[in-house]
Amino acid sequence: MVQFLVKRFVPDYENVTSPKVRSRYGTLGGAVGILCNIVLFLVKFLAGAAAGAVSVMADAFNNLSDAGSSVVTLIGFKMAEKPANPDHPFGHGRIEYLSGLFVSVVILLMGVELFKTAVDKILHPTTVEVTLFSVCVLVLAILLKFWMAHFNRVLGDRISSEAMKATAADSMSDCIATAAVLLGMIFTYFTHWNIDGYVGILVSGFVLKAGYEAAKDTIKPLLGTAPDPELVSAMEKFVMDSDMVLGVHDLIVHDYGPGRIMVSLHAEVDSNGNVMDIHEEIDRIEAAMNQEFMCMTTIHMDPIASDDEAVNAAKAEVKRILHEMNPDWKFHDFRMVKGQKNSNLVFDLVVSTEQMKDALQIQKQAAARIHEEHPEYTAVIKVEQSFV
Repeated sequence: MVQFLVKRFVPDYENVTSPKVRSRYGTLGGAVGILCNIVLFLVKFLAGAAAGAVSVMADAFNNLSDAGSSVVTLIGFKMAEKPANPDHPFGHGRIEYLSGLFVSVVILLMGVELFKTAVDKILHPTTVEVTLFSVCVLVLAILLKFWMAHFNRVLGDRISSEAMKATAADSMSDCIATAAVLLGMIFTYFTHWNIDGYVGILVSGFVLKAGYEAAKDTIKPLLGTAPDPELVSAMEKFVMDSDMVLGVHDLIVHDYGPGRIMVSLHAEVDSNGNVMDIHEEIDRIEAAMNQEFMCMTTIHMDPIASDDEAVNAAKAEVKRILHEMNPDWKFHDFRMVKGQKNSNLVFDLVVSTEQMKDALQIQKQAAARIHEEHPEYTAVIKVEQSFV
């Protein structure tokens, strides 16, 4: 069913990196969400009113808020499709993250309202009349919401959309919430104990949890997160496949919204090579990366001495010492300033983000260790963090 809808309403559906195709996916998801949630609201509201069950009516209004959230998601995808302009030179892709965050906030607010309504029901209980109609409505609602969760998860995974994944999480929360309401009604029917308000509190807990998880997932890309390690590894391998590139460092991936990635890195090249030939190769790599990873790439050339035996011997010793101190440390931009009795070894040392608080101490320890083993060397070290 999901594949049928995608093929029917999303032209060129396999080109998921295209902003226009992503917008069509968002439109499809939003339209399906609006239609299904409005239907659920109407039937649940009627069933809840007939049974006098606050938990059912609260669940109905939860679906109404979901319909509103689907409208926001749809608008978000449409706005994210807008091209770059002078005020927003990197495009509007992050609007999609903002729409997902708005959906999360709506979910949290609805959870609070459900909790307040449930507490009031406990303090002022009313008779709940369980009918076959209300039970059937809840069963069908659970099945429909389960399908909606699957539908949005498939679309979210396909286009890597946190907004749609947030909607899928909300739908799964609704499944659990509606199941709790149904079990509460059945319990009341057989025991004549009115637990409608307590079930309402349980429902609100599920809704609040879903809102929190969805908000957390949408805030992360807005604040900036480390790129996928597999993507980083693939990019480094892609650049290193060139015979002219001797090493890669300072790789940074900037995310300006789905399908809008900017990449910058330093490529180490032989200082004895022909500058024009190397520049031409770097241009070729940039263009090839843009095509392969659907990104905008900028590569800086770092010339290094590859045939100086003294430099290579010093570099090998530094590599050994740093590996013994911490196997995860890396270094780059290595050069030697030779003197008559002493030589300066200048390089950048890359440590984890957590270790940056001890950067000065790490710098002193590494320099002391190198000088201790090789008094003829003085290490001039710049400690920096990794962004991948």
